[in-house]
Amino acid sequence: QVQLVESGGGLVQAGGSLRLSCAASGTIFGINVMAWYRQAPEKQREAVASITRGGSTDYADSVKGRFTISRDNAKNTVYLQMNSLKPEDTAVYYCNVILLRGPPNNYWGQGTQVTVSP
Repeated sequence: QVQLVESGGGLVQAGGSLRLSCAASGTIFGINVMAWYRQAPEKQREAVASITRGGSTDYADSVKGRFTISRDNAKNTVYLQMNSLKPEDTAVYYCNVILLRGPPNNYWGQGTQVTVSP
């Protein structure tokens, strides 16, 4: 089994910054893709950013230029640096990992709340 522990959420004013972290632990032979998703009230969960084991990244258009995803393969940890935050970024942010081996190979974190005030 694999456990994901997220941290770094909170309340921030518009224009501010937050850094989310997600550490994976358990029986892990390697992680392929690490990603962040978010879900705002009464909206579907959406992909925010992802990063492959080799470091290739992808971002939702709404966060390009403001958010940066990175990872530390030695620590099985993924980060999301969020700058120039907007009220519309308010959501629960979830970490997701896809392992190199499985099934099961797709795991989710418990979520961390990010609230951006106007």
